[in-house]
Amino acid sequence: MRLLRWLLAPLGLIAILILLWLGAALIGAALPGKRANLPDDPAEVEIRLIPGPIHYDFLLPLDAATRARLELLAHSELPLDHTAAAWLMVGWRARTFYTTTGSYSDLSARAVLRGIFGDRSVMRVDVLPKLDDEGPWARLSLSQTEYDALLSAVLASFEQDPEGRAQRLDHPGFNASDQFFEARGSFNIQRTCNVWVGDMLRAAGQDFGAWTPTPFSIRISQAIHTD
Repeated sequence: MRLLRWLLAPLGLIAILILLWLGAALIGAALPGKRANLPDDPAEVEIRLIPGPIHYDFLLPLDAATRARLELLAHSELPLDHTAAAWLMVGWRARTFYTTTGSYSDLSARAVLRGIFGDRSVMRVDVLPKLDDEGPWARLSLSQTEYDALLSAVLASFEQDPEGRAQRLDHPGFNASDQFFEARGSFNIQRTCNVWVGDMLRAAGQDFGAWTPTPFSIRISQAIHTD
């Protein structure tokens, strides 16, 4: 019996730590984070947040103004100027997880541990066609000033070479059009892809949770802080 308690004690501690982390994620989503102080201009640009099983990505409109800001991706093979291209999907990810995992069934303990304790980061970028108005995504309306600030923050997340170009990874994406690029910052359990999403939105002057490490945190923050 004593041996059994000794064996179960670490599992209990892990369970407590997980519950504390999830509780902190809820509190962090509810508490407003510090945001950029930008002019209160009329909303002109619609962006979207597209959910995945464990993360959110941005969908940014591929209009002429956005394309003009994407010089760092001009050398890539992304079909940015394709006539059917309507949205730029971009997200910040853990490098090991997303460059060694074809599907969640391929997930390794090494990828999980590196995601928890520290991993290099990557940007995943894709180009999407016109989408229906109704879908799983959240739609956010930003002023042009806010959108410019958001786009600046997103582009600053790319690691760039001396010529100011994003550094593409020599690694296949998840489909025929997406690509991975070197990113700035370290991914860990405190700074996840969803935390990055919150950081980007606050940089754009949006009211958003102070710490949003999970998809549920993103949804809670949206419900509390956005109209």
